Amino acid sequence: MRTRRPLFAALLALGCSVPLLAQQEVMVSQYMFNQLFLNPAYAGSHPYMSGSLLHRSQWLKVEGAPRTSMMAFDAPLLNGKMGAGLSVVHDQIGVSRDLDIAGHYAYHLRLGPESKLALGLRAGVSVYSARLSQLTYWDADDQVFQTDITNKPVGKFGFGLYWYDLRSYVGLSVPTIHATDKGLVSQINGSVTNYFTQHYYLHAGHVLNINESFDLKPSTMVKYTAAAPIEVDLNCNVLYRSKVWLGLGYRTGDAFVGMLEYQVNPMFRIGYAYDMPTSRIRTYTSGSHELMLGLDFGKEPIRIRSPRYF
Repeated sequence: MRTRRPLFAALLALGCSVPLLAQQEVMVSQYMFNQLFLNPAYAGSHPYMSGSLLHRSQWLKVEGAPRTSMMAFDAPLLNGKMGAGLSVVHDQIGVSRDLDIAGHYAYHLRLGPESKLALGLRAGVSVYSARLSQLTYWDADDQVFQTDITNKPVGKFGFGLYWYDLRSYVGLSVPTIHATDKGLVSQINGSVTNYFTQHYYLHAGHVLNINESFDLKPSTMVKYTAAAPIEVDLNCNVLYRSKVWLGLGYRTGDAFVGMLEYQVNPMFRIGYAYDMPTSRIRTYTSGSHELMLGLDFGKEPIRIRSPRYF
């Protein structure tokens, strides 16, 4: 890792000994159709099995920039009273690698003819590795960087709430309430510092019917963690003839986002997002790219006349 580049990996390594000053949870732009990664209560919110594949290449041309690959599936159980899901995320940042595998469970309470409130739990394990010896650092005797971290398992547990009806949703989640990360922390001056911290997500969206051809979907997400400034995503997507989504978004202090999604048929969709940085990192990169494939399984998606909004 050359010192003239942004020291992403070095900051991650320092997170082993001091509170991490950046967000640790995975960040994607097309989260509207991938909310299982944010909120376990999302599991089973559709009357059919649903899945998605996503790959994000962040900050192209920057050495050590994040690369994220994600896979998720969820399905309703017991006529929609419960939901279950599975997610697999591989995150690569600089010299670090994190493979996260998690199971999701949700219980759905009917509040009205078309609305439900879901309570969700998340339990999984992250397998973390970091080649610390490959970093360029100033103190050659710093013990933090002498030994690589290899396949350290970390148990992680999370919780979420998710209210939804046919055209609206509001969710609140903490993907990692607790992590068994004592193997990833260092002891300094007699105090133990946790590596993984709590991240809080508030996300909401609503679909407005404009006419027979157009639907409008504004959405937002607020992200908070004690170790970083509050970040807000503001998005607006337009659906044309239940086939094509066009969207624009803004992530505070970070980037403008352009999104395009095409519903190939009732069971298959493909999406793309481009992030144009607004921060100082724009000097080093041409932006971030994200590709998504969505799958809805079984006969139920064909029977449902309304398009999938989220």
